[in-house]
Amino acid sequence: MSSLIGLLDIILHLDDLLLPVIQEYGTWTYGLLFLIIFIETGLVVTPFLPGDSLLFVAGAFAGVGVLDIRILIPLLIVAAAAGDHVNYWIGRHLGDRILTWDNRIIRPKYVRSTQDFFDRHGKKSIFLARFVPIVRTFTPFLSGLGQMKYVEFARWEFAGTVTWVCLFVGGGFFFGNIPFVRDNLTLIIILIIVASFLVIGVEVLRQYREQISRRLRRP
Repeated sequence: MSSLIGLLDIILHLDDLLLPVIQEYGTWTYGLLFLIIFIETGLVVTPFLPGDSLLFVAGAFAGVGVLDIRILIPLLIVAAAAGDHVNYWIGRHLGDRILTWDNRIIRPKYVRSTQDFFDRHGKKSIFLARFVPIVRTFTPFLSGLGQMKYVEFARWEFAGTVTWVCLFVGGGFFFGNIPFVRDNLTLIIILIIVASFLVIGVEVLRQYREQISRRLRRP
């Protein structure tokens, strides 16, 4: 519980934590951001790392010239895409073996929820999952485990990654330094996390309504 509280504190105060890193390490900060985003989706054992909120805060710093958005966006697209592709091939070649590991490392409930998500939405789940924390880490892994065609995976993954990075970094760049947003950044980060889960909620509701409609049309 204490580790969870500590992680939540880090996520909600990324603005306070990232600025000293930028001041201390300068351009090396880009490498750190790359590593965090890569690991979040590249390693199936690290679904808890911040993603959406980190992109937004990094974009906000780019908005005041502390970071360069011309470097930030392509760098983070490469980081997120590389993580997804590594995770896909891990799932494809080592997935069965990894799922036999200690359940404290690979939590079955995360795998089950992601599999349900994947079963409901098919190939487009690769795109949608990019906007849902935890699910986005396990979806590439299960895509590889299920022997999904690599070309299909790469197509949907690229679309989701580019949209995700541009949306959150761009949102931070354009809106992160508006006085209200800047003064209430913790609240904004909470809203970003909630909105991430709402993406899948809306899609699930749409699918449910379609199922009900099909049942009503049956003779």
